[in-house]
Amino acid sequence: MLIFLYGADTFRSQQRLAEIIKKFKKDKDPQDINTSIFDCYETAEILGAALATPFLSDRRLVVVKNLLTSKNPDLQAAFLSVLKDKKIPETNIVVFWEKGGEPKNATKTVKAIAAILQKEKYAQEFTELKGLALYHWIESRVKDRRGEIDAPALQFLAAETKGDIWQINSLLEQLLDYKDGEKIELADVNLFLDEKADENIFNLVDAIITRQRKPAYKMIQEQYRIGEDVQFIFAMLLRQFRILLQMRDLFDREDKMTSAVLAKKLNLHPFVVKKSLALIRQYNFVQLKKIYNDLLLLDRQIKTGRSTPELLLDLFVAKV
Repeated sequence: MLIFLYGADTFRSQQRLAEIIKKFKKDKDPQDINTSIFDCYETAEILGAALATPFLSDRRLVVVKNLLTSKNPDLQAAFLSVLKDKKIPETNIVVFWEKGGEPKNATKTVKAIAAILQKEKYAQEFTELKGLALYHWIESRVKDRRGEIDAPALQFLAAETKGDIWQINSLLEQLLDYKDGEKIELADVNLFLDEKADENIFNLVDAIITRQRKPAYKMIQEQYRIGEDVQFIFAMLLRQFRILLQMRDLFDREDKMTSAVLAKKLNLHPFVVKKSLALIRQYNFVQLKKIYNDLLLLDRQIKTGRSTPELLLDLFVAKV
């Protein structure tokens, strides 16, 4: 049996591939001795596996990834010959998985392989989902996780992600965890799409709070190198310490509060909350308030030209 999975929507095609592998292992290969997965980018030892008979079983599964875009013309020619002559044993299930379809500027060999595989009974093309098809997929994905999403949120999510299934799936996973059984609404999607958490700033705040002076100075220099000015760094630091203050305040009042609850109460992205939870345990509320007030003072000094901005930032790091 030959199966051909291809098309622009690699999320759904990989999902289908995973389903095939999982079912085969459950039904035919619980000991995992007749399942082989190869990527033509990495190895050429594939043809032998596709032609080998099963071991202590009536079936063998071989997954062949990226044959059409492989840089190995000899392997492609060998597979074409095998496919033309139908040499693959009937006991074997060979799944050909491709990112996309027939590549541009494909050779005659590649075109011939694609033509044969596309005619197979179990060939399936995964085109990019659009319009109602995309909406139905999102609804189905949410229902599979026993969640709900209202129409405005669904439509906005589809439009803002431009139908990128990988991004949509990632956002849905976060939203479903965040809502914890409640219906996903437009404001929730807006929150997750708008919040652009800067990993470098988190690392800088972490270094400052944990008194890692050298790494902190190094990160500041890196911010300068990529074109950020002192005012931007101060603004981000103010924002992060304000978040830490808000979280510390809530944490002091109810220390068993989960990150999901904190995120909802403060209207913050869960990523921000999770990254900040470890930091708020380093300082109490009074200490964080003192640092925040120092930052406010330095921010005013920068805006009024009291001293060199870079020097003020260095002094702040040294003081903390």
